[in-house]
Amino acid sequence: MTGPQGAQAAKLRPLQYIGYGAGDFANNLAFSMASMFLLLYYTDVVGISATTAGTLFLVVRAWDGIGDVIAGRIVDRTSTRWGKYRPYLLFASLPLLLLLVALFSVPGGLSEGGALVYAYVSYALFSFAYGLVNIPYGSLSTAMTQDPDERSKLSSARVLATNVVILLLAVVVARQIATSDDLQQSLTTLTLVLVVIGMALYAFTFATAKERVQRDVEKASLRQAWDTVKKNKPLLRLGLSSILFLCGMFALETTSIYYARYVLDNAGLYVVLVAVQVVGMLAATLVIPTTVSKVGKRTSYIAGGAIAVLGGLITAVAPGSIPAIAIVGFGIMGLGIGAINTLIWALVADTVEYGEWKTGVRAEGATYSVLSLSRKFGQAIGAAAAAYIIGLGGYQSGAAIQSDGTLTSIRIAAGAVPALVTIPAIAIMFSYPLTEKKFREIVAAIAQRHDRRPSDDIGENGQGETKTGRTRP
Repeated sequence: MTGPQGAQAAKLRPLQYIGYGAGDFANNLAFSMASMFLLLYYTDVVGISATTAGTLFLVVRAWDGIGDVIAGRIVDRTSTRWGKYRPYLLFASLPLLLLLVALFSVPGGLSEGGALVYAYVSYALFSFAYGLVNIPYGSLSTAMTQDPDERSKLSSARVLATNVVILLLAVVVARQIATSDDLQQSLTTLTLVLVVIGMALYAFTFATAKERVQRDVEKASLRQAWDTVKKNKPLLRLGLSSILFLCGMFALETTSIYYARYVLDNAGLYVVLVAVQVVGMLAATLVIPTTVSKVGKRTSYIAGGAIAVLGGLITAVAPGSIPAIAIVGFGIMGLGIGAINTLIWALVADTVEYGEWKTGVRAEGATYSVLSLSRKFGQAIGAAAAAYIIGLGGYQSGAAIQSDGTLTSIRIAAGAVPALVTIPAIAIMFSYPLTEKKFREIVAAIAQRHDRRPSDDIGENGQGETKTGRTRP
């Protein structure tokens, strides 16, 4: 690894952006496949009711948040000749992708109770495996560079890759749903193909995304990691905002296909809705680096949230007889969601330095596991809420026509919920303390600390600190 100042000043090569983005492309072959289609698979193929599936999502994803904390602890204790994070992209990725196959391959001969047990176990294992890959992957950007502009570009690369995957999955899977005579067999075959593609992409990320940022403590103890998180006010605010934002995002993602099939009465429009949403996300991804350089991450985050609220309200009230209005609403939501999702990854990378500045310990795994914990709670609440809302609205699995109450419930889940929860999510960020100016000062202070003896370090209150963050008398 290079020294901190070299890591901060050096610009990354285009291949490194591409390689880093490829990792999230692979991540979302698994994650987005599950988040977009698992509820539909459970209700319309396996025969699990929407409310029962909602409980499953809530229980498993809540557990998964705790699992992510465990995964973060494992990552922070890792030290190999390949670095702390890159080995997981090779050795934890194959189990993840194979569990994706298992997720969409519930055995047909099981009883209703047996199918539900299988769903719980396979989804819980899949979610934990995802954490063992995604947390080190997310932490990797903080180890590649300390330059905030470079981190914004890395965040844009990963979100760009995510959006492309979402669009591709929407096209491929929606076609299978509409035309396959044996949807179970089609989904099993598709997920097996995704295993091969995903492994190739993870290997590419491993080869191109190098860890270069110096750390004083190679393996953080549990107490050191906890102190780093506990004193990290920007991380805690970002985590709370993320819970709310992800709740809305996953309510939308879980119900989009129902919205097209029943509110717009045209299943073929699902691909159109996803496409315009992805176009909005891509547009946000491309402009975020410029926006951040002009007004900063916090202001860009708040603006993106306001746009998402507008899109959600339009989606909630759009008349089903005029699909163009709903399409516009989805596009506007995509623009706002894309902005926030890009900025979350750039912001959490900055909180790693804040934690190191406060305590003298660099604990990327613990930092990312806290964000992942908050995101998983948001995902759990959002997906479960969407399933409960349409279930309580009277959704009938596989029915060609749904009741007016069901249509209203789908509108609420897809539009009103994302709008209402995003408002407090952006309100929290008004008090987010880590500005670009403050971040650069922190990075400079850390660089000076690395060049001095531990006893000479100066804490934020002007007191001498050791490298474990304890104040000297």
